[in-house]
Amino acid sequence: MALDEKLRQAYFWIVNHTVISPHYDVEYLDGPHQSFRFGDSQARVDLPSGQSYSSFVLLPLLNFAVRGRCLFVGGPGRGKTASAVLMGVLAGYSVAEIRRGMQHGHPEMTVADLLGNPLPADLISATRTEDIRIAWRAWLQMRIRIIDEYNCIPTRTQSALLTLMADNYAEMFDQVLECPEAAWYLTANDDAGGGTYQVIEALRDRIDIVVQALAFNPRFLADLLDRVEARYRPEDVVPDQLVFTPAEMDRLSTEVLAVEIPFAVRRRIEFFASQFEFLDTAALTLEYKTKDTARLAGVDPHLLGADDTGRDRLADLGAQTRNGLSVRALQTVLVFAKALAYFRGAPAVDVEDVRNILPFVLVNRLLQDRDAPFFEVEGNAPYRADRVGWVRRLFDLSCAQYDQQDLDHDDPVAQLFAEFDAGLEGVTERQARDRLVRIERTLAGWSKGRKLYGTVYDDVVALKYLHQRYTNYLAWLTTQSGR
Repeated sequence: MALDEKLRQAYFWIVNHTVISPHYDVEYLDGPHQSFRFGDSQARVDLPSGQSYSSFVLLPLLNFAVRGRCLFVGGPGRGKTASAVLMGVLAGYSVAEIRRGMQHGHPEMTVADLLGNPLPADLISATRTEDIRIAWRAWLQMRIRIIDEYNCIPTRTQSALLTLMADNYAEMFDQVLECPEAAWYLTANDDAGGGTYQVIEALRDRIDIVVQALAFNPRFLADLLDRVEARYRPEDVVPDQLVFTPAEMDRLSTEVLAVEIPFAVRRRIEFFASQFEFLDTAALTLEYKTKDTARLAGVDPHLLGADDTGRDRLADLGAQTRNGLSVRALQTVLVFAKALAYFRGAPAVDVEDVRNILPFVLVNRLLQDRDAPFFEVEGNAPYRADRVGWVRRLFDLSCAQYDQQDLDHDDPVAQLFAEFDAGLEGVTERQARDRLVRIERTLAGWSKGRKLYGTVYDDVVALKYLHQRYTNYLAWLTTQSGR
């Protein structure tokens, strides 16, 4: 069968026979739908009119498809490790192989425990470190790698794990082991980075997607009772036709990356990403007006932002965060949005795919400024804890601003970039000067009273870049003509 269909069949087998979870929180609408509100908080319940999914099952499968790094979070006994084991079975490993290869974080875990040990005979006889052979741990060659309770690993061992996760190789005594591409699954009882040891920032940043194991619904206790009485373990009965070969796993990743992200969808992602990094009071130089500039200087971005009275801090979505989005975060959004569209059998990513995947990619990456005015507005306080809902709300507000500015039809920066991306070959001196004038006129128009928000700031920087490229091109034309 086609690999996307095989992935879908794996999903439905898991939700129907394995994971007892009624939480369908990745919602799609296909026409009108019913909504209800409950309680003093007026909690909204939508009944999706389209096929919707459980994030606890769907996201690990998407991570399987793109060979990413997935973190399961939630209290003990909620199925985090069991779900990771299922992913290993889908990759063709036996349950025994997976359990032998699983790494269990604990406070005494050493680099040798994680990677392997030097051969004792070589330690005695070797005259050079490169002569010391290493007995590498077998799990390093697996295509599914599981780290249980990763936030219990000591800091020094975390650094070795970081190298393995980031660059796919292990190093010890000047010996290097190149490892195959793999899908990673890590578990933790919380996602705040706590545990026996604080998770180092660089390691946390390597986590692509975070999946929360939601509470068990007692209405499904009968299903649990059936498993207890039958001594049923789902990982022991995965159908053979759902198991992926190594070649299929390689092809699966390639097919996911081939899914198109249309220009209109990409522009909404760009607009959303532009909301957060800008901090006007961080510097006088245009390019350094960012929250990262303040962070590197040891200054709290919230304090600098509070001094800026030129903008509406409720309308400014960037006022809700203490940081912006890294290149790695944006790459992960693009890859997992493609994976979600691929899983659904869609030929291209749409806005709903982005909306549904963003919260799980950014939940640990966008740091809330919990003192921001947004959280003081009536009804918004729960977003301090509901970070998945908060990221989704940020995207909704960003899309509303995008539509209000009619950027699908009136986007001068997009037009200028389209001309530039067509190439400079054959562009005359007059055409280049005309484009320079258009850039300058656009900037002049924006400077006459349009407040500088993050989205405008990024457009200003982009237009300055285009202006410089055309200026350099005119200088090159001058040298070619001998003037």
